[in-house]
This record gives sequence, C-alpha cells and structure tokens, in this order.
Amino acid sequence: MNKIRLPILLSSLAITTFANASSHREAPNIARSPALDSTDFYAFNSYEEGRDGFVTLIANYIPLQDAYGGPNYFAMDPAAVYAIHIDNDGDAMEDLTFTWQFSSNLAANNEGIALNIGPADNQRAVKVPLKNIGPISADDMSAANFSESYTFAMIEGGMRDGTKTMLSAEGSMGFAKPLDYIGNKTFSSAAEYARYADQFVYNVSVPNCEMPARVFVGQRKDPFVVNLGKTFDLVNYVPVEGDSAPGANDAGGFPGGITQDDSNDDLADKNVTSIALEIHASCITGDGNGTIGTWTTASLPQARVLNPNATFSKPDVQQGPLTQVSRLGNPLVNELVIGIGDKDRFSTAHPKDDGQFADYVTHPALPELLNILFKDAVNTTLGANLDTLAPTNIPRMDLVTAFLTGFPGVNQLATVTPSEMLRLNTGIPATPADQQSWAGVAGDDLAGFPNGRRPGDDVVDIALRVVMGRLCYPIPVNGTDTDLGLCTPDDANVGTVPFTDGAPLDATMMDSTFPYLATPLPGSE
Repeated sequence: MNKIRLPILLSSLAITTFANASSHREAPNIARSPALDSTDFYAFNSYEEGRDGFVTLIANYIPLQDAYGGPNYFAMDPAAVYAIHIDNDGDAMEDLTFTWQFSSNLAANNEGIALNIGPADNQRAVKVPLKNIGPISADDMSAANFSESYTFAMIEGGMRDGTKTMLSAEGSMGFAKPLDYIGNKTFSSAAEYARYADQFVYNVSVPNCEMPARVFVGQRKDPFVVNLGKTFDLVNYVPVEGDSAPGANDAGGFPGGITQDDSNDDLADKNVTSIALEIHASCITGDGNGTIGTWTTASLPQARVLNPNATFSKPDVQQGPLTQVSRLGNPLVNELVIGIGDKDRFSTAHPKDDGQFADYVTHPALPELLNILFKDAVNTTLGANLDTLAPTNIPRMDLVTAFLTGFPGVNQLATVTPSEMLRLNTGIPATPADQQSWAGVAGDDLAGFPNGRRPGDDVVDIALRVVMGRLCYPIPVNGTDTDLGLCTPDDANVGTVPFTDGAPLDATMMDSTFPYLATPLPGSE
C-alpha cells in the first residue's frame, strides 16, 4: 500500500527534472544558439508500407518554433555542420557520418526582390522586407524571395579524418529545403503545403548501397509532447495516472491523478526543423551484429568575428577547426542525468569519452535528492518507517544498461563500450503504426524505445518510470513477464507506479510515411 501512495508526494520534483522537453534548451550554452540546438533524435526501423529493411534517422533542430514567427522564420545556420553519426561495431566511435551544410540565398542574384516605388521621374527600386511577395505552391515558387539549399555528404571512418563522398539527388540539380509554413494565404491550405513540401524529398544514391536512400530537410510539427507550464508552476497537477488505464476516462486510477488529455501538451502549437534520412539497414550495419549506435551533432568553426558592416551574405566570418556545440542520442540525458555544471561539457563530448560522466548514471542525484527532501514527510504522512525512498541498487546497473550499454539480445552492440548513444537493433521487425505501444519495450513492443526511438514513443512517461526503478520489476517481453536481473523489487519502492505528465503521445499522431513527422502548423489560417 505504501509503495503505491509514495509517488504522489514525491513526483513533483521528479517531473520537474524531466519537463524541459526532450532536449529543448537543455544546456546553458546551446540555449543561446537555437539554430544549433538539437531538440529530439529518432532512430527506428521504417514502418512505412513497402519499406521493410530500411532504417529512418531523424534529427530535429531549432526548438519551440511559433508558426507565426515572421518575417524571418527559422533558417538553419549556414556556418554549421549538422551530422548524424553511426557506430556499427560498438567502440563508441563513428564508422559512418552523414553531414548537411546549408546556404541561404535571396532571389534576384542574392540581392532580393525589389519593387519600383514612386512616379516615373522619381522612382526607386526598393527591396522588399518579406521572404515571399505572393502565393507559393508546388507548381509555382516564383514569388519566393528566400531559399535554403544544402550539400549532403557521407564520411566513412572518423568525421574529422575519414573518407568524404559528396552525395547527389537523383533527378535534381541539388538539395533544397522548403520554406516554412508561413500561412494559408501563402500556401492555400495544409494539403497544398504538404504537396509543396513533398517535392523536397529526394532519392539519393549512396556508395556501397544497392538501394537509394531518401532525405528530407524541412519544417515539421513538433512531435514531442510535454505538460510544461503546469509542471514549472510548482507541479500544478497530481502526476500519476488518474484512470485505470491511459485514456479509459473512468477515474479508476489514483484519486485526483492527472488523466490523459491533449490540452496537457504545451508543445501542441510548436514546430521544429527536421533532418530526415532513410537508408537500407544493410548499408549502415557494417560487420557488426546488426545493431547500431547513433547520435546527432552540430558543429561550428572555432572562431567567429562579427562584421561591423554586416550584410546578408556576410554577417560574420567564421574560421578554424570544427567544434561540436550540440549533441543528442537518447532523450532526456542532458536534462535528467548530467549535472548543470557539466551540461555544456556533455554537449561537446564524444561518446568514447563518456566515462567522465559515469557517476551521473551509477550514482544518480535525483533519487537521493528526493529521499533527502521528502523521506521524513512521507513517513510522517503515511505512518511508515521507510529507510529510503530512492532505489537502493547502487551502482544503478539498470540505468547503466538503459543509457550506456543497451540490453543484451535487444539493442546491445557486438562490442560493449559504455557510452551514451541511441541503440537500434535493425534486425527486429518494425511494428506497424496501428499496433505500436507508446511504452515501447516496456509495453511489450520490442521495436520501440529504448530499442531506438520512434516518434510515437512517450519517452517522458517511460523515463520517469525507469529512473524510479521500473526495471527492477519484470517487464513483458514477447508476452511473458521477464526479470531483467538488473535489480529487485525490494530496491525500488515506487517502481511500478504509473508516473505520467498527462500529455498523451502515440503513433496515430504522426504520419505513417517518410518523413513520418506531421505537416507543420501554419503561421496564419
């Protein structure tokens, strides 16, 4: 009985730690550079019909986009190198890296469209302040005053010293990014914007790969969900499921507990910018065991000198070796696990060097902080005499497995090097969208998080439960409750409690075809 009631008094602090969204503004330094801030990263076996054997990798950047955020909207940083890295042998070093570098351009030979203003005897050509001067469609893009293009490359070996091959789009002169969804006077409707954006999905021939890959870069609806505002208002809800099951609407769970409702998602009106790549698994698994470790980074030249007479084409000069400024593999690590003083260090670190952060995983601060702050109050309220509220399996091998090594037989690479990467077993068949569990592996769906991550996996709820000891109890594997042997129920008083922020997420909220994330929200209806 006590084990069931404890989370009500504890979870306010626990939820706060998770609620900075998956990786939106997760470290002090990167919060100042949103164009380089990786918000979410996904790796999953493609579940689009007819795409068996393909893997989809999606790196989202530029968090918390308000669709109406004109007139400049949300361009990528032309000085940056955006990358998706793949380790296919388990040494925590990239064997393949795919890179994107962007260029921003104006119409009229990069000068911008100008209108003739004034009478014939006193006329001036004046440049317009907007990114478009009329409607834009899949059939006519002539009114666009701004565009982004990019180069796309594959590097075999290390990103800095490997063999680089520039990739090209089949049937196209180059790669381009669609304009953001300015609004429905510009693009007519969501359906027309989708038709326009679909033209920016490219087939790409990749060396040593028999089947072409697909790539897309463009604005999408933010797929992440989180109850953000109420959480930071001293957790203005009871963060345990109030129904007997999510969405049951029967008030059969904890009395007064929060229930699933779309209105609890404070990112419901936000967009992001997605870099999406779909490639056949045989082209990225190398000689390993079919499991890959993957992550995304953004890097800048080390030195930046501002132009005191800035122009569109040269606001600054950036030179020097590339320096990594953003990193994301598993969700929530830099928010939940890494101490605030090391968050920027983590953003610049390489997985092979993650031993420096080991104490944050083996001896996590959050559970002990909960114990220090709430043990006496909980014991008094419940008339209990608990020695501790925190999981007692120190070192926390359950968290080491979840964050640093992967699970044997599920998503562990051939060589085990403790490191923070999103691990995906490409040999586990994809689960169709209508059969996916939002709880991933814990919901008896081996194709979901933490075996990779799909857009419909509710990683907030999953991670809340894992950190409080869910893996100390049996979880269903192929329909059978399975003891993972990482810890025991006696180690985790609150390990089976259904923590939730009440913001529902599942695969039905996404598209079921590449690039999977939904059409972005319009800046104007």
